[in-house]
Amino acid sequence: MRRGLGLAATLAAGLAATVSAQQAFPPGFVDPAPILAAAAKEIGEASLQCVTFRGTGYAGAVGQAFESGVNIDWPRIDALANYRRTINYTTRTVIEEFDRKPGLNPASWKYGLGWQDGTPVQKNLHQTFIVSGDYGWHVDGASGTPVPMSPEDVSIGQLEIWMNPHGFIKAARLPGANPKAVWRWELGEMGRDGPTTVPEKMHVVSISFGKYRIDATVNRQNQIQRIHTMVAEPALGDFNYEHESTDQRTFGTVKFPIAWHSHQGWDDNFGFENVTAGHNAFGGNFSQVEPNDCGPAITVPDAVRRAAPTPPAVTVDRLAEGVYLLGGGPANSVAVEFKTFAAVFEAPTSEARSLAVIEQVAKLMPDKPIRYLVNSHQHFDHIGGVRAYLHIGATIVTQRKNISFLNRDVLNYRPRTVLPDMVSLWPPTEVAEGYNYESFNENYVITDGSRLLQVFYVQPLQHAEGMAMAYLPAEKIVMQANLFDTHEPAPAAPTQAMTTFYRTMRTLSLDVATIAPVHGRPVPMAAFIKAMGPAANDCPTAGAGGSVAWRPCR
Repeated sequence: MRRGLGLAATLAAGLAATVSAQQAFPPGFVDPAPILAAAAKEIGEASLQCVTFRGTGYAGAVGQAFESGVNIDWPRIDALANYRRTINYTTRTVIEEFDRKPGLNPASWKYGLGWQDGTPVQKNLHQTFIVSGDYGWHVDGASGTPVPMSPEDVSIGQLEIWMNPHGFIKAARLPGANPKAVWRWELGEMGRDGPTTVPEKMHVVSISFGKYRIDATVNRQNQIQRIHTMVAEPALGDFNYEHESTDQRTFGTVKFPIAWHSHQGWDDNFGFENVTAGHNAFGGNFSQVEPNDCGPAITVPDAVRRAAPTPPAVTVDRLAEGVYLLGGGPANSVAVEFKTFAAVFEAPTSEARSLAVIEQVAKLMPDKPIRYLVNSHQHFDHIGGVRAYLHIGATIVTQRKNISFLNRDVLNYRPRTVLPDMVSLWPPTEVAEGYNYESFNENYVITDGSRLLQVFYVQPLQHAEGMAMAYLPAEKIVMQANLFDTHEPAPAAPTQAMTTFYRTMRTLSLDVATIAPVHGRPVPMAAFIKAMGPAANDCPTAGAGGSVAWRPCR
């Protein structure tokens, strides 16, 4: 009897302790420790200090979709052949190497986020990207010069060390990680898993890592199958960034995923929340997994160590009276002065860049508000500064096919928590008042009764559907993006974009003396005609009464 009472008392005490432990967590939350411990045991986390895996992958160019507001993958430029990634959790380094067709991409672009036109184009087949501690660099070719990464690319590279099953568990032990756990029932993904009727109970563990909050979804096999965070993307703000790894295989004492699938952007198939729904940014089958292959020792190059971020510098080139090309970065803007206001063509790269341009315009044209910001097209590297112009009260002018995307996904009140910008910190009374944006179909005119700025739709074009260019008829200046870039030597044969640009000017009978590109230096029209070669059948010639006649080129 006494033994029975003692056993009952012990069970009651254990139950009380369990209840007490459960009550230590708010409703909906559970203890993360046993979840992480079970996941660590399942994959042999303790025995893995570094890993190398190889295979073939694909690269999606985030933000470079042909059409805005369409549920399609980001454009896949080319396969990543001979792909190899080495992660060293102890030294906190990650090395990625692959072969990719040269001449198609910016050399600084790895895959996914980070595409930036106007930077040097990839020249060699083999590409290397390295992040070591607080430093990151890329190398174009087997023995190329190391080029420092941007701070944003370095921070995302640091995430890659921990956004895998073993890395997440190790990161959860770092100081300040503060793991938290919740549970939920999931039915899976319709497009991937098909119709499902039996929900599965999942646990989600979140940790803090610097300015990021990373969460991992753990299934009933104690495997981490999805790791997610939010990063800062200049055009869209808080931007979904996640890796899925459902095919985990055993390599000695370690389980490691061989199938990788990375979403960058929301997988919003029905467009309930977002107009833009591109998401598949990276993936592949990497079945050659070598546990504890740490790769070569990494030494940060002196040039990378000495490099320091500098504030955006804005150069000023006067193209005509009251017309200025504002350069100094991978992309330009053009400012046009009117009697009582100013207009700017293009707001590329980021808010910081556009704020520097806006300050320069204020010096060139004192006390004149920037009334209009003309957008060439919807690619992320061309709209990263659009919200800066919304902040100062400018009207955003864009082609009709872009307005729904810009209005709903970009020019909005959504909080930006990873990297707050002007609009999110100091939102205007009306972020979508009628005068904040104008869309046009074929053409649009900005004038003060004296100076005339015309905006034209460019069609059809493989690069982007809603493309626009601007024209100052009195000054004979055309402003354009990605139709004829001059930051690289002219191609041996005209591109499709160049041919479309030529045909558009000819159809509109534009009398052009100067071409002002968003990427590169201004050039005379004669340089473009020379680059077109025999494809230029006729050239603009001033006709009687100020008209323009396109006659055969000499």
